[in-house]
Amino acid sequence: MTLRINCWSGPRNISTALMYSFRERADTTVVDEPFYAHYLRVSEREHPGYKEVLNSQDQFSEQVVQNVIKGPYETPVVFFKQMCHHLVEIDLSFLDSCSNVLLIREPSLVIRSHAKNVPDLKVSDIGLDIQNFLLNKILESGEDPVVVDSSDLLMNPEAILKELCQHLEIDFDASMLSWEPGAKPEDGVWAKHWYKNTHESSGFSNKEPSRESLPEKFLPVLEEASVLYDNLKKYACKGIE
Repeated sequence: MTLRINCWSGPRNISTALMYSFRERADTTVVDEPFYAHYLRVSEREHPGYKEVLNSQDQFSEQVVQNVIKGPYETPVVFFKQMCHHLVEIDLSFLDSCSNVLLIREPSLVIRSHAKNVPDLKVSDIGLDIQNFLLNKILESGEDPVVVDSSDLLMNPEAILKELCQHLEIDFDASMLSWEPGAKPEDGVWAKHWYKNTHESSGFSNKEPSRESLPEKFLPVLEEASVLYDNLKKYACKGIE
């Protein structure tokens, strides 16, 4: 039985680092943002490398679910790095056959970083609305939500990863704490636009992020996003020492 893990993240949430962490496990295959081309086709949002992304993946969610999410793998664990805002016009019934993790980050940090590539940024672009939808769906099913806050992960990666693995019912592997710097074969074609910092990393860095003020035009986005983030934060992993 294959364990299929969807890690539902917003952009700039340390999601690539977490994908690299799971990539270090001998029992795990990682897949980078399988719905990205579908999202760009449906939403028509202008992202860096728009045409290249469309040409690199299946653009139709039904085929992605059948061939990628539910496809065959040689390892017992598959980790899908997913962007919440990609969940547009998609039949969500596949979620029931997967373990679903919500990866969150303080919205002021996300907005500041993501707006450099998406200058007309809205709350829907950073996925917190979808993450709350998924949270409610999990709660309504009677399951316990698994939420990881990126700040906690960066501050104490071993403790948070141990709790995450416990929730997923897999053994913690110390190899998850570090990786070789550089690009990875599993990276999407969009990596050159988004992954520079992660490619320079070899583990979870607790470097203090920029706290400079946001441009005034993003303050309404921050206000709306903060309410959504606070609701998710209540369920965040505390860590196992």
